[in-house]
Amino acid sequence: MALHDHWVQERKHEHYYKLAKKLNYRSRASFKLMQIDDRFNIFRDGDSVVDLGASPGGWLQVAKGRVGDRGKVVGVDLKYIKPLDGVTTIIGDITEDSTMRELLEVVGGKVDVVLSDMAPNVGGHYSTDHARSVDLCMYAVAVCDRILKKNGKMVMKVFMGDMMDSLMEELEPRFASVKIHSPAASRDASSEVYIISKGFYASRKVKLSNAPEEEIKPEFTSKGGNI
Repeated sequence: MALHDHWVQERKHEHYYKLAKKLNYRSRASFKLMQIDDRFNIFRDGDSVVDLGASPGGWLQVAKGRVGDRGKVVGVDLKYIKPLDGVTTIIGDITEDSTMRELLEVVGGKVDVVLSDMAPNVGGHYSTDHARSVDLCMYAVAVCDRILKKNGKMVMKVFMGDMMDSLMEELEPRFASVKIHSPAASRDASSEVYIISKGFYASRKVKLSNAPEEEIKPEFTSKGGNI
């Protein structure tokens, strides 16, 4: 990256960082979701929303603001999430059906929107990080099969790489529309993109069952960290 381009990119990052602090958002990633919603109309007043890997809560703040008082927002993470007004949080593993059952109980049925800004614990080897990112996306897809309403929507982050085709092959039969997008708040040099999927067919009937305790689950980190 040229020196000038690097300077511009760092200024953009600093801009969203400062803006998040000024507006009391928990993460600059909040602006990514705002920009995605402004373009793709993800949220409607009264929607029920589940946010996977929700800590520290920046996306929860945006979702709650956009679905209004009639809406219901639930965040799930392996880590504790500091409480937010009007938002329910669950400490749980998204790969376990027990967490799915708790989600269904909390929201009182299926949901309108599934969000996932999860990322793997980056190890510095890009192909491995990409593969782990895709694995997490596949868990998010499995969540949709269990709790997303017909015609529902999903927004999830993935690292670009050679496994994108296989991920799209899983999404396209499930949704009427699948698009890849990079919001302005993302770093230009970042490999992350967001997949916006709309019009869920809800054609798969998935029976919930308890995952074996000995099953090893992929580790993940929450979206963006704190501000």
